[in-house]
Amino acid sequence: MAISQNILNFSLRLHGSYEALKYGTLLDGLADLTGGITESINIRQDQATCGRMIGKMLDMTSIVTCTVQPVSPQTYCSWLYLDNKIYSLKLANFFSEFKASVYCGHANKSIPEKLTNGIQIGMNYRLCTVERLETYKNEPIQLFKLRQPGGTGSEYNGPWSRDSDDWDNVPHKEKERINAIHLMEGEFWMNYNEFVKTFTHVEMVHLDSDTSRDEPSLHHKRTWQMRLHQGTWQRGVTAGGCRNNPETFHINPQLHLILSEMEEVVISLNQHSIMEPKVIGFTSYSLPKACMDSTGKDFFKKNKSLVNSQYTNSRQVSHRCFLDQGGYLIIPTTFEPGQESGFTLRVYSSKPLKLKLLDTVPSLLKSAIMKAPVNLDGKTFVQYESVFLQLADEHRTVNAFELQELLDACLPNDYIKSCASMEVCRQVVITLDSTGSGRLKFNDFKDLMCSLKYWQTVFKNHSKDKTGILKAERLKDALLEVGFQVNTEVLSILILRYMRKDGTLRFGDFVSAILHLSIAFNLFESKDPLLNGNIKLNLAEWLKSAFVC
Repeated sequence: MAISQNILNFSLRLHGSYEALKYGTLLDGLADLTGGITESINIRQDQATCGRMIGKMLDMTSIVTCTVQPVSPQTYCSWLYLDNKIYSLKLANFFSEFKASVYCGHANKSIPEKLTNGIQIGMNYRLCTVERLETYKNEPIQLFKLRQPGGTGSEYNGPWSRDSDDWDNVPHKEKERINAIHLMEGEFWMNYNEFVKTFTHVEMVHLDSDTSRDEPSLHHKRTWQMRLHQGTWQRGVTAGGCRNNPETFHINPQLHLILSEMEEVVISLNQHSIMEPKVIGFTSYSLPKACMDSTGKDFFKKNKSLVNSQYTNSRQVSHRCFLDQGGYLIIPTTFEPGQESGFTLRVYSSKPLKLKLLDTVPSLLKSAIMKAPVNLDGKTFVQYESVFLQLADEHRTVNAFELQELLDACLPNDYIKSCASMEVCRQVVITLDSTGSGRLKFNDFKDLMCSLKYWQTVFKNHSKDKTGILKAERLKDALLEVGFQVNTEVLSILILRYMRKDGTLRFGDFVSAILHLSIAFNLFESKDPLLNGNIKLNLAEWLKSAFVC
């Protein structure tokens, strides 16, 4: 492969330093070098599946290697041979000194231990082709053609090796057909039984049309179809944790995968956290093709997952699975909720596919402002009116400063009084004042008190143990119960504005968010009387709207 030292330098610049590279693995290095996604298959666990997969991958734009993984990988050096170059990925002190370097020709530094048949432990041998031939006795033999890095170290000396007597039992035409006579330096053949007995893992790098075009050996291969999504896990917005967190799992990014026909796909999730890697993974569910909006938590409580990847703190998690034609929901997550990181999710398939992000369309489901009943009386409101009139002007109205005094006197406890700040009082006046005078009447005040009572009930429903503290991850559902359906971008802004350092909101924060949304929706509706979903603003109108919200 046409990979130079410049590519390695780019990988170093990408992660910042060798200190960052130390947290990687061999597969991470292969992904950095090639730009593809990696996959590791344990040969010993399922030999039949592994054999079938190898044949398919050799027809695709995939680099297939096999290796004998050492019992203590920290003591060895892994090697990869591509386009007459040897790429050495040193694993030392349990990946504490992960460095990539290029050696050309017969590099023999830190040569690893070897098996009795000459195969070196920790070296990645390129798997070139799989052939079936017949001996003079018409016995079918399956052979694997492999290449070791530039002929370094000892050569394979087991069955079907270069000078093995096994070739005496094969007709000359058969040997010519599979080009077994004139082998390049470092190339050798190995039969299937010896292959599965010798190697422990098949490690593959899958490349799409863009990443494979610089590798001459892949030009005649079938190209992978690839779709990707780059996103983030943001605390309180899209960092809901794994399925162990049923109350927040649904806020994770939701990706809709659509397959045109039944296909085996490879799903790969890559995290962008290098210095402090998170434990990541993904889950998939069956979902209709026509689905347009993200799904709520009830869906995940009622439906079983279809695909579950492993969860690991590796930079990349890959999972191979067969999927029928149709739609699927993929949920990439961190294991714990509230952990932040960027990520890239890619889906590889040999057939056409679509991948898109599902999100909620912002909408006002019902008015968040509760109207006080006409016949609302009672001792409490009589007392409210008495205090109101003491603070009101001659027109029996109050401004934001007087409203703050009023709330401070009328609200029952510190839990409720947290919404009596001057900022909230200004928002209340802007929200409830329909005249533009900046003052409220007593009927407006009654609406406010009824609304606060309802909002308090909603807040308690979503608060942890009813303690008066709302986790940021629960804000979206709480707003939905009040009447606001918001998308990820809007929720992200609300979280940045209102979330406290401990990842929670107080009741006053919740009230302020409701008032902000109420003003925004009211402004939009006033400019969109025909409900077209689009409005036009000149600069003055835009500035006014921006300052009001």
